Amino acid sequence: MEVKKLTKAIDSEPLFCSEKCCAMIIFFFLLSTLCFAQKAKKSFNVIAFFSAKNDLAHISFVKEANAKFAELAKLYAFTYDTTTNWNNMNKAYLSHYQLVVFLDTRPELAEQRIAFQQYMESGGAWMGFHFAAFALKDSAYDMNWDWYHNQFLGSGEYMSNTWRPTSAILRVVKNKHPVVRSLPETFSSQPNEWYRWKNDLTKNKDIDILLAIDSSSFPLGTGPKENEIWHEGYYPVVWTNKNYRMLYFNMGHNDIDYEHKIDGTNKTISATFANATQNQLIINGLLWLSRH
Repeated sequence: MEVKKLTKAIDSEPLFCSEKCCAMIIFFFLLSTLCFAQKAKKSFNVIAFFSAKNDLAHISFVKEANAKFAELAKLYAFTYDTTTNWNNMNKAYLSHYQLVVFLDTRPELAEQRIAFQQYMESGGAWMGFHFAAFALKDSAYDMNWDWYHNQFLGSGEYMSNTWRPTSAILRVVKNKHPVVRSLPETFSSQPNEWYRWKNDLTKNKDIDILLAIDSSSFPLGTGPKENEIWHEGYYPVVWTNKNYRMLYFNMGHNDIDYEHKIDGTNKTISATFANATQNQLIINGLLWLSRH
Protein backbone atom coordinates (compact mmCIF):
# COMPACT_ATOMS: atom_id res chain seq x y z
CA MET A 1 0.00 0.00 0.00
CA GLU A 2 1.30 3.47 -0.92
CA VAL A 3 2.10 5.99 1.86
CA LYS A 4 -0.70 8.44 0.85
CA LYS A 5 -3.29 5.65 0.75
CA LEU A 6 -2.06 4.23 4.04
CA THR A 7 -2.21 7.70 5.69
CA LYS A 8 -5.73 8.26 4.38
CA ALA A 9 -6.83 4.89 5.68
CA ILE A 10 -5.37 5.57 9.08
CA ASP A 11 -6.97 9.06 9.21
CA SER A 12 -10.41 7.77 8.27
CA GLU A 13 -10.48 4.46 10.17
CA PRO A 14 -7.33 4.24 12.22
CA LEU A 15 -8.41 1.71 14.83
CA PHE A 16 -10.40 -0.59 12.56
CA CYS A 17 -7.81 -0.83 9.82
CA SER A 18 -4.86 -1.39 12.13
CA GLU A 19 -6.72 -4.05 14.07
CA LYS A 20 -7.84 -5.74 10.86
CA CYS A 21 -4.34 -5.75 9.39
CA CYS A 22 -2.85 -7.07 12.63
CA ALA A 23 -5.53 -9.73 12.86
CA MET A 24 -4.82 -10.92 9.31
CA ILE A 25 -1.08 -11.00 9.96
CA ILE A 26 -1.58 -12.99 13.16
CA PHE A 27 -4.02 -15.34 11.41
CA PHE A 28 -1.61 -16.19 8.60
CA PHE A 29 1.27 -16.52 11.04
CA LEU A 30 -0.69 -18.98 13.18
CA LEU A 31 -1.86 -20.86 10.11
CA SER A 32 1.66 -21.27 8.78
CA THR A 33 2.89 -22.30 12.24
CA LEU A 34 0.11 -24.88 12.54
CA CYS A 35 0.86 -26.32 9.10
CA PHE A 36 4.54 -26.59 9.98
CA ALA A 37 3.76 -28.23 13.31
CA GLN A 38 1.43 -30.74 11.68
CA LYS A 39 4.02 -31.56 9.06
CA ALA A 40 6.68 -32.00 11.73
CA LYS A 41 4.36 -34.20 13.76
CA LYS A 42 3.91 -36.57 10.82
CA SER A 43 7.66 -37.18 10.59
CA PHE A 44 8.77 -40.24 12.56
CA ASN A 45 11.46 -42.91 12.44
CA VAL A 46 10.75 -46.59 11.90
CA ILE A 47 13.16 -49.50 12.37
CA ALA A 48 12.29 -52.95 11.06
CA PHE A 49 13.98 -56.03 12.52
CA PHE A 50 13.98 -59.33 10.62
CA SER A 51 15.91 -62.56 10.18
CA ALA A 52 14.68 -63.77 6.76
CA LYS A 53 16.04 -67.26 7.38
CA ASN A 54 12.96 -69.37 8.15
CA ASP A 55 10.52 -70.47 5.42
CA LEU A 56 10.59 -69.27 1.82
CA ALA A 57 7.18 -67.63 2.28
CA HIS A 58 8.40 -65.52 5.20
CA ILE A 59 11.52 -64.50 3.29
CA SER A 60 9.35 -63.52 0.33
CA PHE A 61 7.17 -61.40 2.59
CA VAL A 62 10.16 -59.66 4.20
CA LYS A 63 11.56 -58.64 0.81
CA GLU A 64 8.15 -57.38 -0.29
CA ALA A 65 7.52 -55.54 2.99
CA ASN A 66 10.86 -53.74 2.93
CA ALA A 67 10.18 -52.45 -0.57
CA LYS A 68 6.63 -51.40 0.32
CA PHE A 69 7.55 -49.63 3.56
CA ALA A 70 10.34 -47.74 1.80
CA GLU A 71 7.74 -46.57 -0.71
CA LEU A 72 5.30 -45.57 2.05
CA ALA A 73 8.05 -43.67 3.86
CA LYS A 74 8.31 -41.30 0.92
CA LEU A 75 4.55 -40.83 0.73
CA TYR A 76 3.94 -40.30 4.44
CA ALA A 77 7.12 -38.46 5.47
CA PHE A 78 8.80 -40.95 7.76
CA THR A 79 12.18 -42.65 7.71
CA TYR A 80 12.39 -46.41 7.28
CA ASP A 81 15.50 -48.33 8.32
CA THR A 82 16.07 -52.07 8.52
CA THR A 83 18.42 -54.38 10.38
CA THR A 84 19.09 -58.10 10.69
CA ASN A 85 21.31 -57.51 13.71
CA TRP A 86 19.16 -58.24 16.76
CA ASN A 87 21.95 -56.93 18.99
CA ASN A 88 20.67 -53.52 17.90
CA MET A 89 17.78 -54.24 20.24
CA ASN A 90 19.25 -52.03 22.94
CA LYS A 91 18.26 -48.77 24.64
CA ALA A 92 20.71 -46.53 22.79
CA TYR A 93 19.81 -47.82 19.34
CA LEU A 94 16.05 -47.86 19.94
CA SER A 95 16.10 -44.28 21.27
CA HIS A 96 16.37 -43.04 17.67
CA TYR A 97 13.08 -44.67 16.64
CA GLN A 98 9.43 -44.02 17.43
CA LEU A 99 8.23 -47.31 15.92
CA VAL A 100 9.74 -50.80 15.92
CA VAL A 101 8.55 -53.41 13.40
CA PHE A 102 9.08 -57.18 13.63
CA LEU A 103 8.73 -58.53 10.10
CA ASP A 104 9.25 -62.20 10.87
CA THR A 105 10.90 -63.28 14.11
CA ARG A 106 11.58 -61.95 17.63
CA PRO A 107 14.64 -61.26 19.82
CA GLU A 108 16.05 -64.39 21.47
CA LEU A 109 18.70 -63.18 23.92
CA ALA A 110 17.73 -62.06 27.42
CA GLU A 111 19.32 -58.61 27.12
CA GLN A 112 17.55 -57.99 23.81
CA ARG A 113 14.20 -58.97 25.29
CA ILE A 114 14.70 -56.76 28.34
CA ALA A 115 15.57 -53.80 26.09
CA PHE A 116 12.44 -54.32 24.00
CA GLN A 117 10.18 -54.64 27.03
CA GLN A 118 11.64 -51.45 28.53
CA TYR A 119 11.18 -49.67 25.19
CA MET A 120 7.50 -50.61 25.09
CA GLU A 121 6.89 -49.84 28.76
CA SER A 122 8.46 -46.41 28.21
CA GLY A 123 5.97 -45.49 25.49
CA GLY A 124 7.58 -46.93 22.37
CA ALA A 125 5.44 -48.27 19.51
CA TRP A 126 5.50 -51.69 17.84
CA MET A 127 4.00 -53.38 14.80
CA GLY A 128 4.39 -57.12 14.26
CA PHE A 129 3.55 -59.45 11.40
CA HIS A 130 2.64 -63.14 11.25
CA PHE A 131 5.64 -65.19 12.41
CA ALA A 132 6.68 -62.49 14.91
CA ALA A 133 4.08 -63.97 17.30
CA PHE A 134 5.03 -67.61 16.74
CA ALA A 135 6.13 -69.67 19.73
CA LEU A 136 5.98 -73.44 20.17
CA LYS A 137 7.43 -75.52 22.99
CA ASP A 138 10.60 -77.43 22.07
CA SER A 139 10.86 -75.72 18.68
CA ALA A 140 13.52 -73.35 17.34
CA TYR A 141 11.22 -70.58 18.61
CA ASP A 142 10.43 -71.96 22.02
CA MET A 143 7.58 -70.76 24.22
CA ASN A 144 10.05 -69.18 26.63
CA TRP A 145 9.13 -65.49 26.76
CA ASP A 146 6.09 -65.16 28.97
CA TRP A 147 5.84 -61.34 28.97
CA TYR A 148 5.88 -61.09 25.18
CA HIS A 149 3.53 -63.94 24.28
CA ASN A 150 1.09 -63.97 27.21
CA GLN A 151 1.04 -60.38 28.46
CA PHE A 152 2.06 -58.20 25.51
CA LEU A 153 0.54 -60.14 22.60
CA GLY A 154 -1.92 -62.04 24.77
CA SER A 155 -2.11 -64.90 22.30
CA GLY A 156 0.17 -67.36 24.04
CA GLU A 157 1.52 -70.40 22.26
CA TYR A 158 0.91 -71.24 18.58
CA MET A 159 -1.51 -74.15 18.21
CA SER A 160 -2.16 -74.77 14.50
CA ASN A 161 -2.58 -73.17 11.10
CA THR A 162 -4.52 -73.41 7.86
CA TRP A 163 -2.87 -74.78 4.73
CA ARG A 164 -2.36 -73.89 1.88
CA PRO A 165 -2.05 -70.12 2.14
CA THR A 166 -5.59 -69.02 1.43
CA SER A 167 -7.53 -65.79 1.06
CA ALA A 168 -10.12 -65.20 3.80
CA ILE A 169 -13.06 -62.85 4.27
CA LEU A 170 -12.11 -60.60 7.17
CA ARG A 171 -14.67 -58.79 9.32
CA VAL A 172 -14.10 -55.51 11.14
CA VAL A 173 -14.83 -56.13 14.84
CA LYS A 174 -14.32 -52.72 16.43
CA ASN A 175 -15.38 -50.31 13.67
CA LYS A 176 -14.77 -47.12 15.66
CA HIS A 177 -11.08 -47.81 16.13
CA PRO A 178 -8.88 -45.50 13.97
CA VAL A 179 -7.02 -48.42 12.40
CA VAL A 180 -10.18 -49.94 10.87
CA ARG A 181 -12.67 -47.06 10.87
CA SER A 182 -12.21 -46.33 7.14
CA LEU A 183 -12.45 -49.98 6.05
CA PRO A 184 -15.52 -51.78 4.70
CA GLU A 185 -17.34 -54.07 7.12
CA THR A 186 -15.87 -57.11 5.39
CA PHE A 187 -13.21 -57.54 2.73
CA SER A 188 -11.20 -60.28 1.08
CA SER A 189 -7.59 -60.63 2.23
CA GLN A 190 -4.53 -61.75 0.35
CA PRO A 191 -3.63 -65.45 0.65
CA ASN A 192 -2.13 -66.21 4.03
CA GLU A 193 -1.34 -69.03 6.42
CA TRP A 194 -3.73 -68.27 9.31
CA TYR A 195 -2.71 -69.04 12.90
CA ARG A 196 -4.69 -70.37 15.83
CA TRP A 197 -3.54 -69.58 19.38
CA LYS A 198 -3.72 -71.23 22.78
CA ASN A 199 -5.19 -68.19 24.57
CA ASP A 200 -8.73 -66.95 23.96
CA LEU A 201 -8.23 -63.26 23.15
CA THR A 202 -11.94 -62.52 23.58
CA LYS A 203 -11.53 -63.14 27.32
CA ASN A 204 -8.60 -60.75 27.71
CA LYS A 205 -9.85 -57.32 28.84
CA ASP A 206 -6.60 -55.68 27.66
CA ILE A 207 -6.97 -56.85 24.06
CA ASP A 208 -8.93 -54.98 21.40
CA ILE A 209 -9.64 -57.34 18.50
CA LEU A 210 -9.91 -55.26 15.34
CA LEU A 211 -10.33 -57.91 12.65
CA ALA A 212 -11.36 -61.56 12.72
CA ILE A 213 -12.03 -64.23 10.10
CA ASP A 214 -15.63 -64.04 8.96
CA SER A 215 -17.66 -67.25 9.09
CA SER A 216 -18.33 -66.99 5.34
CA SER A 217 -14.67 -68.00 4.84
CA PHE A 218 -15.29 -71.57 5.98
CA PRO A 219 -14.07 -74.04 4.98
CA LEU A 220 -10.72 -72.22 5.09
CA GLY A 221 -7.68 -73.99 3.71
CA THR A 222 -7.26 -76.86 1.27
CA GLY A 223 -5.14 -79.33 3.22
CA PRO A 224 -4.04 -82.00 2.39
CA LYS A 225 -4.33 -82.67 6.14
CA GLU A 226 -7.84 -82.37 7.53
CA ASN A 227 -6.69 -80.36 10.55
CA GLU A 228 -5.31 -77.75 8.14
CA ILE A 229 -8.84 -76.97 6.96
CA TRP A 230 -10.96 -74.91 9.36
CA HIS A 231 -14.71 -75.43 9.29
CA GLU A 232 -15.76 -73.28 12.25
CA GLY A 233 -14.49 -71.17 15.12
CA TYR A 234 -13.52 -67.61 15.99
CA TYR A 235 -10.07 -66.47 14.85
CA PRO A 236 -8.76 -62.94 15.56
CA VAL A 237 -6.18 -61.81 12.99
CA VAL A 238 -5.49 -58.16 13.90
CA TRP A 239 -5.46 -56.79 17.43
CA THR A 240 -3.92 -54.29 19.82
CA ASN A 241 -3.18 -54.26 23.54
CA LYS A 242 -4.66 -51.26 25.41
CA ASN A 243 -1.65 -51.11 27.73
CA TYR A 244 0.87 -50.57 24.93
CA ARG A 245 1.25 -48.78 21.63
CA MET A 246 1.20 -51.96 19.59
CA LEU A 247 -0.53 -53.64 16.68
CA TYR A 248 -0.27 -57.23 15.48
CA PHE A 249 -1.17 -58.48 12.00
CA ASN A 250 -1.46 -62.21 11.34
CA MET A 251 -0.76 -61.48 7.66
CA GLY A 252 2.77 -62.03 6.39
CA HIS A 253 2.98 -65.43 4.66
CA ASN A 254 2.98 -65.33 0.86
CA ASP A 255 1.95 -68.36 -1.16
CA ILE A 256 4.94 -70.15 -2.67
CA ASP A 257 5.19 -72.81 -5.35
CA TYR A 258 6.63 -75.33 -2.89
CA GLU A 259 5.67 -78.35 -4.98
CA HIS A 260 6.99 -77.39 -8.40
CA LYS A 261 10.17 -75.55 -9.22
CA ILE A 262 9.61 -73.05 -11.98
CA ASP A 263 12.75 -71.91 -13.81
CA GLY A 264 14.83 -73.47 -11.05
CA THR A 265 13.28 -71.45 -8.20
CA ASN A 266 10.38 -71.70 -5.80
CA LYS A 267 8.27 -68.92 -7.27
CA THR A 268 6.19 -66.53 -5.16
CA ILE A 269 2.56 -67.05 -6.17
CA SER A 270 0.86 -64.34 -4.10
CA ALA A 271 1.86 -60.98 -2.63
CA THR A 272 0.71 -59.64 0.74
CA PHE A 273 0.72 -56.02 -0.44
CA ALA A 274 -1.26 -56.60 -3.65
CA ASN A 275 -4.52 -55.60 -1.97
CA ALA A 276 -5.65 -51.97 -1.64
CA THR A 277 -7.92 -52.50 1.38
CA GLN A 278 -5.38 -54.57 3.27
CA ASN A 279 -2.70 -52.00 2.43
CA GLN A 280 -4.90 -49.21 3.80
CA LEU A 281 -5.25 -51.20 7.02
CA ILE A 282 -1.47 -51.32 7.41
CA ILE A 283 -1.09 -47.63 6.53
CA ASN A 284 -3.76 -46.74 9.08
CA GLY A 285 -1.81 -48.75 11.63
CA LEU A 286 1.45 -46.98 10.86
CA LEU A 287 -0.09 -43.53 11.17
CA TRP A 288 -2.06 -44.42 14.31
CA LEU A 289 1.00 -45.79 16.07
CA SER A 290 3.01 -42.72 15.13
CA ARG A 291 0.43 -40.36 16.66
CA HIS A 292 -1.07 -42.50 19.43
